Amino acid sequence: MADELVDEQFKTQDIKLPTELEIAVLPLQNTTLFPETVVPLAVGRERSTRAVESALATEEKLIACVTTKTENVTGDDAKPDDLYKIGTIVNIKRMMRNEGIMQLIVQGIDRFEVIEWTGEQPYLKAKIQVLPELRRVDEEEIEALKRNIQGMIQEALALLPQVPPEIRVAVTSQEDAVQLSYFLASVLDLGVETEQKMLESSTVDGLLTLTHAALARELEIMQIRSKIANEAQHEMDKSQRDYVLRQQMKAIQKELGDDEGGEKAEADQLRERLEKADLPDDVRKEATRELKRMEALPQAAPDYHVIRTYLEYILELPWRKASEEKLDLNEARKVLDEDHYGLEDIKERILESLAVVKLRPDSKSPIILFVGPPGVGKTSLGRSIARALGREFDRLSLGGMRDEAELRGHRRTYVGAMPGRIIQSLRRVAVNNPVLMLDEIDKLGNDFRGDPASALLEILDPAQNNTFRDNYIDLPFDLSKVFFIATANQLQPIPMPLRDRMEIIQLAGYSDREKLNIAKQYLIPRQITENGLTAEQLTITDDAINLLTMSYTREAGVRQLERTVGNLARKVALKVAEGLTDKVTISADEIKGYLGPAKVFPEEARKDLPPGVATGMAWTEMGGEVLFIEATLLPGSSGLTLTGQLGDVMKESAQAARSYLWSHAAEFGIDPEMIKNNGIHIHVPAGSIPKDGPSAGVTMASAMASLYTGRKVRFDTAMTGEITLSGLVFPVGGVKEKILAAHRAGIRRIVLPDRNLGDTEDIPEDVRKELEIIPAKLISDVLNATLESGAIDPSVSSYAPETVAAKNDVTDPTFVRDDI
Repeated sequence: MADELVDEQFKTQDIKLPTELEIAVLPLQNTTLFPETVVPLAVGRERSTRAVESALATEEKLIACVTTKTENVTGDDAKPDDLYKIGTIVNIKRMMRNEGIMQLIVQGIDRFEVIEWTGEQPYLKAKIQVLPELRRVDEEEIEALKRNIQGMIQEALALLPQVPPEIRVAVTSQEDAVQLSYFLASVLDLGVETEQKMLESSTVDGLLTLTHAALARELEIMQIRSKIANEAQHEMDKSQRDYVLRQQMKAIQKELGDDEGGEKAEADQLRERLEKADLPDDVRKEATRELKRMEALPQAAPDYHVIRTYLEYILELPWRKASEEKLDLNEARKVLDEDHYGLEDIKERILESLAVVKLRPDSKSPIILFVGPPGVGKTSLGRSIARALGREFDRLSLGGMRDEAELRGHRRTYVGAMPGRIIQSLRRVAVNNPVLMLDEIDKLGNDFRGDPASALLEILDPAQNNTFRDNYIDLPFDLSKVFFIATANQLQPIPMPLRDRMEIIQLAGYSDREKLNIAKQYLIPRQITENGLTAEQLTITDDAINLLTMSYTREAGVRQLERTVGNLARKVALKVAEGLTDKVTISADEIKGYLGPAKVFPEEARKDLPPGVATGMAWTEMGGEVLFIEATLLPGSSGLTLTGQLGDVMKESAQAARSYLWSHAAEFGIDPEMIKNNGIHIHVPAGSIPKDGPSAGVTMASAMASLYTGRKVRFDTAMTGEITLSGLVFPVGGVKEKILAAHRAGIRRIVLPDRNLGDTEDIPEDVRKELEIIPAKLISDVLNATLESGAIDPSVSSYAPETVAAKNDVTDPTFVRDDI
């Protein structure tokens, strides 16, 4: 630490200032300096430091201090418009450097007003005018205000016994009204606006009026604080008095032999419950120790109630209590079939897990993660599993959870501490082998309070959760018998270590035929019952259900479909309540009269695609979608323009497709000069929806090849797949959802990566029979399957394929590359 002292002569020397001068300016935040006051300042910002060093280099050591108008403006950022025009010239009495910070002691000299700002770098400089002394307008008013201020000072000092004697003497002995006002303004926190008004006041009368108002407000606040403190002290004295009387009452009861109630009875009751409870040895030992601690405390002590609540939790937890399982696989299959239509592969995997539990009862319960779009039955599957097993069921919603303590609990040292939600759930179900559903696990958040996903690593790890310690209970609890089922809409947000601890079961969306059967078997009967109707009063035809699926709902699941069916049932219920007795049958033609115009207009297969347009398939949280990729040439331009809110991966796919076609133009009948001399614009509707992923690579390649060759892409064909610069087609995800979306749109030819053929087995048989699946290993396979045959349109490309074949000694211009 370096220490620099200013020359002693400036401590007592009277500095005579000229009327006008140019001087360095030091901006101050939340601080107003007054003449004749001595205050410390800390200067650390670069521009402010340069201003102070400039002042120290002068003989008088003077600097102008001006307050910023807003507190968020710093010394380095302050502009002339950010500063008040009236401030105080100060003399730097002492300067000390400490780790890059300049510690100053300054004394106010005179007030000034900025006439003109002369510079902002390397520090603020201004031409200033020293203001004259304050005028005295009304001597009698000044004297009255001064006496009132002195009286309020005496009242304030009476409320503040901790004020040092030297401060009391300095305040009460001050006769100069102006200096008294400035001193009070510097020691009281009046706010920058009030302090600046006091500094800018040009008369003694105005200054004293502002001081009187500010001091009156501060005195009122002091009186209120004193009143609150006195009331709190009174309450404390009352509590102490009640405690003494209570102890005396206990002593009297003990002498009379009447000590059977109160704390002793409560402790005896807990001890009796502790003896009857089936607890592990280490838990019983800890509970007994805590009970002895509670007995030694008075009932009024805070720890008494904390320990009592803790013991209540220990006694109510199912340490060794389990529900009896009915592992009848035939019954389990029946329950699953009753509750859910289809999902045969999912049901089979669930039954396999139950079979393992039946063959080895001591095995650890499986941990399953259901992943799928909203409304496909993830949560209801969990309830069905619990019903099939005969276990208790509880659901924990993790969506939006950000605090790790929500799962692990808070330590008992905190006021209002509670166990985590896992332990609370086990307390509710009262068994240690329930089915616990962790809903929306992909919606977990994290912030400064912790990461709940990290806490789940222990909870969902069979190798660790048999000794799970909640922060509140602080005793090992065995979670290995709990059947955990998690649900999510997406896998990506779930951290990989957490994903690795669960068996992932994918639930895809339903086909239109599956939705029809689900509506007939489950949704319509349930909504008829919930809306007070009977099957004899309402019937909805199959055509009407199909219309609801296609034109009034847009989802992979059936949640919106059920909501729409409920809307129809309510409208019929209104008619029945008004006296209708005839049975209502709703057909497709009557849907518009009940629900209004169609709400959803799904993409349909276009009957004629111009060159440059190709049909692709995409996956979304709501299921699959069909999208059209459109390309057009930009004559006289160059490069690649992409629109439609495309993500980085999708943009790179477009660049890779263009580069591949350019580098292999001769093989595909494309004129390289066309690519070189024309830019290309690719657009993917709808522009308001963000899109990303590599699976549109083959679609972009087909659209560009169609544009460059003038050959149309087949309108009955949709495609998906990732491409590489070497011409390979890589597999992608979400194949089932994409194919179902294409089928709904009326498309019957599907081009898939060769390695995705196995995913087509998950597609319902009735849909698969209507489709022609074409595998593709190379981009040339895709183009052969998607581009229509025929001559190249000369208006689009004069580089005819016959010319290319002649140049390369190739007789057939089909897109085949055997060298890849």
